[in-house]
Amino acid sequence: MNTLFSEKIEWFKSNEKPEVVLLIADDPQKIKFLIAWTNTTIQPVETPRPIDGGNENEIWQWLWSQVKFNPDEVCEKSSLSSLSFDKQLRFLIGNRLIYPDGTIHSFVQRYLRDKVLKLFEAKSARTSKKKLA
Repeated sequence: MNTLFSEKIEWFKSNEKPEVVLLIADDPQKIKFLIAWTNTTIQPVETPRPIDGGNENEIWQWLWSQVKFNPDEVCEKSSLSSLSFDKQLRFLIGNRLIYPDGTIHSFVQRYLRDKVLKLFEAKSARTSKKKLA
């Protein structure tokens, strides 16, 4: 990706709001999509277009116009249907929970990591109790 793309995306990442985590908490479809997104191949478009405007929404739209990815790849990795994929994609882009570079909102990423760690802790506790019995 080019320098302007990187600079613009970093601006969005540096202005993240933690409350957006509430939008995906306990929503398995969105969580599946987010996990799949981080494992999706993102490529720059063959013919980049110049940036059209300077307001936040125009820049966000421009960033997304600079990349391409295969929706089937996300559907396969997340086990979402095409219809569900479109709905989730619009929601996650609109709320800036996923980035066009293949990353996700940092607060969401921390939430997901904490959730995984709690799953491992619970499993570890159950295993320990079985050994004592």
